[in-house]
Amino acid sequence: MTHQTTLCEIDARGVATVTLNRPEVNNAYNGEMLQSLLDTFGALERESGLRLVVLRGNGAHFQAGADLTWLLAVAGRDAAANLAASRMTARVVRGLNEFRVPTLALIHGFCIGGGTGVAAACDVVIAEESAKFAISEARWGLVASVIFPELNAAIGERQARRYAITCERFSAEEARRIGLVHEVCVPGGLEAAAQPVIEGILMAGPDAVAGTKRGLMACAGSLMEETLFETLAASHSAKRQSAEAAEGLRSFVEKRKPAWFPES
Repeated sequence: MTHQTTLCEIDARGVATVTLNRPEVNNAYNGEMLQSLLDTFGALERESGLRLVVLRGNGAHFQAGADLTWLLAVAGRDAAANLAASRMTARVVRGLNEFRVPTLALIHGFCIGGGTGVAAACDVVIAEESAKFAISEARWGLVASVIFPELNAAIGERQARRYAITCERFSAEEARRIGLVHEVCVPGGLEAAAQPVIEGILMAGPDAVAGTKRGLMACAGSLMEETLFETLAASHSAKRQSAEAAEGLRSFVEKRKPAWFPES
């Protein structure tokens, strides 16, 4: 189960390691990576002995959000293509959030935009103390609607409102304080910090773990209904096609402040 943009290995214990593999662009996702993730987790869903999925990023960073060059290309296409892209993005995060076995994210470097949605969707998150986080979509005239359910569940509406509105970067310690990260470790210490978590999961009954995860999510109301899924995907797509998003994405490409920023 290896794709160019996503690598996957399963060890003898039933622990799968899924590695985001676009290091040349800090693992920013595009359509190819999204489809690769859907294919990879679809294959993992059929693995009978699977116990745990560990998610990490290749290169200097965990995940830097969407590839804005790809977003510009998608935004220039028709409404159907834009909706398809948003549905694909939403399916990846929802699928990770509701995946049948536990998921563990190991974060280093940047975890930006959609990367924070990926982190919020995982059951356990460990980050190096040097990691940096941001919910940055609004900075580019976009709305991160397809990851709102996961963010609200992980850090609560109050914190999500702050960081999704200000787009400010925050540290791994702040991510731990607000609930996005469970544990912070020294640089290079992710494997050591992960071992007690992995061993704890493997010591527990597989069916009991699956039932616990599903039951907790059901009690919290965090299993997404189809109506909400379609509403979020539609709003995500429509905002990408707006004039404001076009200006925001152009400002990124041109390395300048967007037109809405008031100059003193």
